[in-house]
Amino acid sequence: MTRRGPGRTVTIDGMCGIGGIVRVWTAGEAPPPLHESIPEAWLNIIDGSIRHRGPDGQGRFRQRALRRDGAIVDVALVHRRLSIIDHSGGGQPMLLGATVATDTPGVRGERSATVLGWPHDRPIANPAAGPLIWMARPTAPPPGGPGEYRPARAHVCPRCGPAAVVFNGCIYNHRELRRELQALGHEFHTDHSDTEVLLHGWAAWGPDLGRHLDGMYAALIWEGEAATLHGVRDAPGEKPLYHTLLEPGSGSGRTEALGSVPAGLARLSAHVGPRATRIAPGDVLRECIETGWTAGAGTALAGVREISRSAPWASAGIGQARADADPDLWPRRGSGPALSAHEVDAMVTRAVESRLDADVPLACFLSGGIDSALTAAAAQRRVGEMQAFTVRMPAPGHDESPAAAETARRLGIRHVVLDCHPDPAADLVGLIEQVGLPFGDSSLLPTMWVSRAVGSHVRVALSGDGGDELFGGYQRHTIAGTLARWGWLIRLLPARLAPSRDAGSRSARVRRLIQAARADGYPDLLRVFSQCYARHLLGPDPQRKPAGARVNDPLRHDFLSYLPGDILRKTDTASMSVGLEVRAPFLARELVAACLGAPLSSLMPGGERKGLLRQVARMHLPCNLVDRPKRGFAIPVGAWFRTDYGGMRQLLHDHLGGPDPFPGLPLEIDMACVRRLLRSHDAAGERSANPWHGRDQSQRLYLLLVLSIWTKWLARLPGPGLT
Repeated sequence: MTRRGPGRTVTIDGMCGIGGIVRVWTAGEAPPPLHESIPEAWLNIIDGSIRHRGPDGQGRFRQRALRRDGAIVDVALVHRRLSIIDHSGGGQPMLLGATVATDTPGVRGERSATVLGWPHDRPIANPAAGPLIWMARPTAPPPGGPGEYRPARAHVCPRCGPAAVVFNGCIYNHRELRRELQALGHEFHTDHSDTEVLLHGWAAWGPDLGRHLDGMYAALIWEGEAATLHGVRDAPGEKPLYHTLLEPGSGSGRTEALGSVPAGLARLSAHVGPRATRIAPGDVLRECIETGWTAGAGTALAGVREISRSAPWASAGIGQARADADPDLWPRRGSGPALSAHEVDAMVTRAVESRLDADVPLACFLSGGIDSALTAAAAQRRVGEMQAFTVRMPAPGHDESPAAAETARRLGIRHVVLDCHPDPAADLVGLIEQVGLPFGDSSLLPTMWVSRAVGSHVRVALSGDGGDELFGGYQRHTIAGTLARWGWLIRLLPARLAPSRDAGSRSARVRRLIQAARADGYPDLLRVFSQCYARHLLGPDPQRKPAGARVNDPLRHDFLSYLPGDILRKTDTASMSVGLEVRAPFLARELVAACLGAPLSSLMPGGERKGLLRQVARMHLPCNLVDRPKRGFAIPVGAWFRTDYGGMRQLLHDHLGGPDPFPGLPLEIDMACVRRLLRSHDAAGERSANPWHGRDQSQRLYLLLVLSIWTKWLARLPGPGLT
């Protein structure tokens, strides 16, 4: 991005894909040469998994370093770039110091890489051997060749010695941080790159770096002096970062890999030396099947974990990953003052303005809801001529373009309605195999279609993600208190009081409330397969722990679990699959801290969903637009399973009706239960159906379909040494 103002130009790098491999050889071991210790083939696998995230450029970096305990540490970093700004000078991997130019013909985008270091590619003889190998490759490798790594000499970080970074995201307050770091004596070598701010910030603050940043980011920071690789992520969880241990063979060094996409780590693990099972066992896998996502650090892939949000993690066998975000990062509920509509309006405005900078086309997503409307309104006030896009969905009942058009007209925004061209069956298979997880939220498909349509016009879009979790936008938020207080009584009600074949009916919601009360309360409301359904599908859960403390703050619960586990993972997967950068102003650090600390009564006055945010919206929009019923961003996947729209019914029955729908799954799925779900769903489409014999099972069937696609993809991964 470029921010132009009186006398200054500020640059911010764009969205990317990152990866890294660290291999540790204990003292006394004689490691092979660096290019054999971490073969180019391993880096190619990681690079292939993130290519779609950064079509505009690529770079690689290697170093061999000596740790104080005598261990030899090899590191290799991989970067793919979606170039939003500083097209010629923002190449990564970035080290502090000089620029190494390249003259490789036919390479798109990156023509140079900012690097720092000393050229030594030799075995380590002793600690006095001097500075060791620093190499960066900013160019694409020639066909059939290993590519070219070029060394350079420059400066050293005052705290951590030589340092390198690969970075995915945007640091929105990098200007303020740069001034603060310069006052501390740091000398910068780039023209306002936020990537370099990360390097100097780590040198100054180390593990506390995350507390200083407002942005969306995932970064790998290599400390050459300590021979340690660190991973840092934004606290809300907008940008992903995953880790796994590799098993390259007995007697070899401890090897760890990190990357933006878990699919790449799964492919690399299979190539290097597959585990006995590639699927996570126990409670993590069951959580994935019940919800379609995971709330903690574990994933459905064996040994693949998410790097903790805003809690730095040290690789190379030093330190441990922390499973959750730092509990002290955000204020506790009620620790801050009640918020007024004018205060929230000012914070939303500042958040939007901080995310408007770009020297590529930028626009807003615009739906019929108030989150995107407020984002667009603030952008329009700041820019004066903001463009907003709405995508017309292929189902009239799910199309918000008329409501969005009315909002745009009231705000005076240039509005464009686009048609999407979905191929749901093929798109679904492609997305699941691209991310490498059994992600069970069906809104992934329309999010990708919207991103693809908008991405053909602009490179950056503002979204309303986070508004529901911060201000109480879901219906379950209004009943959480009732469930926490009266759940013991609700669980005694017979389920037959609420027969329904329509998943969205009042009767179905009552039935769902009874099921949640009989399970662990509010968390059960977020499951696709409630505990009741899961017992039929998967059998009793021997690891199920008794329900913990009741959830009295559903907004905070969703912000820390559902938002990063489902919503943000969906947005990142869908948008980056088509090369679109999506920014979420509602996740600005100031706004998040204020909302999480404010009393619930000020966010939802009188228990009204988004009551405070609606007051803000009424400052810019007429009441009839503000008070429209909320419509989820969804597709009629249930109807598509009955009519075979886009091949969805065929895909469903090909997967669930085959002889081995879930190869390698360590949990046994009751296929009789699956067949009952299929029959029940078809029967629900018949008007004369008895609601007890026919119910909408669309989301459960969708999740099972995704699970089958994922397990079959895993089963096809090539074995050791194959590509």
